[in-house]
Amino acid sequence: MKDRLRSWARVIKRDVHALYLAARDPRVPWYARALAVIVAGYALSRIDLIPDFIPVWGYLDDVIILPLGILLVIRMIPPEIMAEHRELAAAAQDRPVSRPAAVVIACIWVVSMTLAGWMIYRSFAR
Repeated sequence: MKDRLRSWARVIKRDVHALYLAARDPRVPWYARALAVIVAGYALSRIDLIPDFIPVWGYLDDVIILPLGILLVIRMIPPEIMAEHRELAAAAQDRPVSRPAAVVIACIWVVSMTLAGWMIYRSFAR
């Protein structure tokens, strides 16, 4: 059961990414692109239709509404275009992630913010 849920979650994640890619494709009808942007934006957003802290109902949108929205948009997109974007999304999921590069970027941000804070402090200290 646990493996089945993980597999389902991976498929949902791939399809959301594929919808994002399809929303940028000019071959997709405008109404499907508009709905794909809404569904992908909702899936990636931290804002829920029903807040998660509400017992049972809070997760209802994540478990039922989101997959139904994804299914609706997938049916609006021509199958060959959706298959192409699914392949691109799957390839993006399989791409290796560089943790050392992420640490370097985080360090650059910390140094930049520290420098900006120091410069602001100096300008107000005068």
